[in-house]
Formats: sequence, C-alpha cells, structure tokens
Amino acid sequence: MSHTSSSGDEPIVWVRSSGVRRSLGLRELWHYRELVQFLVWRDVKVRYKQTVLGVAWAVLQPLASMLVFALIFGRLAGMPSDGVPYPIFALAALVPWTLFAQGMTQASGSVVASEDLIRKVYFPRLVIPIAAVGSSVVDFAIGFVLLIGLILSYGIRPGPQVLWIPALVVLAVATAVATGLWLAALTTRYRDVRHLLPFLTQLWFFATPVAYPSSLVPAAWRPLYGLNPLVGVIDGFRWALLGADTRPGPTVAVAVIAVLVMLVGGTAYFRRAERVLADVI
Repeated sequence: MSHTSSSGDEPIVWVRSSGVRRSLGLRELWHYRELVQFLVWRDVKVRYKQTVLGVAWAVLQPLASMLVFALIFGRLAGMPSDGVPYPIFALAALVPWTLFAQGMTQASGSVVASEDLIRKVYFPRLVIPIAAVGSSVVDFAIGFVLLIGLILSYGIRPGPQVLWIPALVVLAVATAVATGLWLAALTTRYRDVRHLLPFLTQLWFFATPVAYPSSLVPAAWRPLYGLNPLVGVIDGFRWALLGADTRPGPTVAVAVIAVLVMLVGGTAYFRRAERVLADVI
C-alpha cells in the first residue's frame, strides 16, 4: 500500500507492507514465463557444455543404473517384478525417479548459484527453482525415448492407459518443484542443508518402489506409504507402460493432495524468505 503527500517540493511516497497474507505471486510468475524458458535452456546448455558425451549422459545414467539393478536385485537377490522382465521393471521406475531427484537437487541449490543475477536485477525469485526443475524435463524426455524403445524390444505394447503418462509426469515435476522450493529457501539461510540433501535423496529412494514392487509393503503401512507422491507416479508408470497390476487408484489421489499441500506451503515459505534473499546469500 502506498500514500503520496505533496506538501513539499517533491511528492513523498510511503510504502507499507500489504500484511502477512502476501500473494503467492502466480500472476507475476506468468508474466515472466519467457524468462523461465530462457533459464531452462541456459541450464541445459551449461550442464552439457564441454562434456565428452554431451546429452548422451541423459541416456547412460538410467541405462547404467538399470544394468546394475538388474544384476544385483533382479539376478542375485531375485526381487519380484510384477510379472514383467526386471530390467524394464527397474527402468520404468528409474526414468521418473531421475526426473524427480535431479529436479529437486538442481532446485535446492539454484538460488545460491544465482547470487549475481539476484543482486543485479529484479524478477520473481520463484523463476529460479522452477527453471532448475524444468531443465530436468529435457533429460527425462531423452530417457523416456530409451524406455519406450526397450519396452517395444521386449514385445510389450502399451494399452490405452498410456494416456495417463503426461499426468503422472506433471505430478512428478510438481513434487520436485514443491520439495525444491522448501530446500532452496532453507539453503539460503542454512548452508549445511546441502550436505543433508544426499542423505534425504537416498532415504526417499528407499521409501519409493524403484528397486522393488510396492506389493512388498505390508498392508498396515500402505496408507503412510502412499503419502509419498512418487509411489503413485512409479506404480502409475509401470501400469501405464508395462501393463503391470499396479494401477495406483486412491494412491494417486492421496499423492495429489500431498503435493498440493507441499506446493502451497513451499511457495509461501519461499516468498517469505524472498524478502531477504539478497542479504543472506
């Protein structure tokens, strides 16, 4: 709120806070959508600049993980795989998991890494972590093409349920954004948060049915287990692409509610921290 006084030679403008109920800034964020696109493309170019294999890393990372999982969990440990070959069972989970994990990691350190840009020019700071997650979508698209190729090579033909894939991708991206907003705001205040991130990612990995089917989780733990949005995403991927008996059902509804709560809370907390970003980073 502002008030102008003309009693002197020049008008005096008083600027007052609009209160604790600040807008989440979504309308302003929409006005800067072209900046988001620019930062996404910049992050992609920087990631693969002066690398030997370039974008091939987006293929090698999930492929190498799939081979390790197939050897250790599929062959040595004899992990069940919902009636489908274990390599594509694992890869169908690794592709969306990598999208989430990479997006969350990139978003958590994005604000600190953009210190110079924040100090020089104004724009909604929400742009930075969102663009960091957006750059991970490019890697996901490349890995998804690999996944489809391997699925077809195994003679599996996805049915009409494959149309659910875009919605599941949106849910994975929203989870990465929601978590990334919390971590990005916390990292600007407490730099040791970045040291906890690998442990958090590893813990989240084991709480997600990537290497194992969700059917192994005891029924008594299912409601709590379903609060992890990645459970619905990965079960949905396996159902939509492999025809596995993992139709998420209520799990996705619970995941959507959990992500919305995380997203609104993370945005509000980030906006509160945004007031002093230039001073603390």
